[in-house]
Amino acid sequence: MPLALHLGTDDLTRCRFAISPLCQTHEALRMLRRPARHGYHQAWLRRMSRTVAGLDLGLLWLFIPPPGGYTPDFLGPPPEHPYPAIDDELARMRATDPALAHAEMARSLSCTPGLAESPQGRAALDDPAATVRRLADLTERAWHALLAPDWPRHRAVLEADIAHRSRRAADGGLDALLTDLHPAVDWTGHTLTLRRYADVTDAQRPDGRGVLLMPSVFVWPDVVSGFARPWQPTVIYPARDMARLHTAPRPPQALARLLGHQRAAVLTGLAAPSSTTELAHRHGLAPSTVSAHLSVLRESGLLESRRQGHYVLYGRTALGDALVERDVTPAAR
Repeated sequence: MPLALHLGTDDLTRCRFAISPLCQTHEALRMLRRPARHGYHQAWLRRMSRTVAGLDLGLLWLFIPPPGGYTPDFLGPPPEHPYPAIDDELARMRATDPALAHAEMARSLSCTPGLAESPQGRAALDDPAATVRRLADLTERAWHALLAPDWPRHRAVLEADIAHRSRRAADGGLDALLTDLHPAVDWTGHTLTLRRYADVTDAQRPDGRGVLLMPSVFVWPDVVSGFARPWQPTVIYPARDMARLHTAPRPPQALARLLGHQRAAVLTGLAAPSSTTELAHRHGLAPSTVSAHLSVLRESGLLESRRQGHYVLYGRTALGDALVERDVTPAAR
């Protein structure tokens, strides 16, 4: 049976988005447990292979079982705010109720026969408070090693996904938003159905708090939901354009004729907001050349810019999206 989330009126008015660096960290670690599903992230995995080999995450791996197993929800609970900082999320994780942690860890260990009775399993369950602190320390180590160096670019992809879906909701309402989350997600009759996700008897059902929607770079090809009580019902789905995170796509021929190849390539490559330095590296151009192209594109209303920390990130406007995504070919002219 698929997982069906029945949304009442209060749920529909309280659906929201969030970006969680903590959840992204654990999704990245879960991806490393799926050797046949690396897909879009081969370049990232090659770059991180030596780093992963040097990380001592033994206790953390204990609670990230292979596909089909249960990972404790307290490792990456649904965030309470749209854009939490990693330090705040780690503090929340460290404050997990030991009784809740014990129950979720016991459930996770039971997915692997004999693991709960092993010395490592017994030690983890004997002192759940200490285990939570150690797991938070290891998660913090994994964050700094695996995600922090690329986080501005990853966050830009996630923010671009939310911006796109918010425009969809503004244009067509919640129906337009919820029918476009994932090919395996159906929306009909106030019911959000995850067809490839097995029903979970103790999954938290919508109860008036709304459903939290979280784009993820690493969850592909799956869609994840079913947080158990007391967590808010959540759907984690693959972000749009994550395939372009590490590559520069080839611009459409018609667009290249209109703007010139380099300028069209820069516009096409901005599926996710990026800095001048990132674009120069991605396209093999001098930063001064990229800066000149960005200025022209922004003056034309195809790009917008915003400061994030020490960086200025450029992203496509709705007009820029329409120009890139429009299916224009020589034969169609």
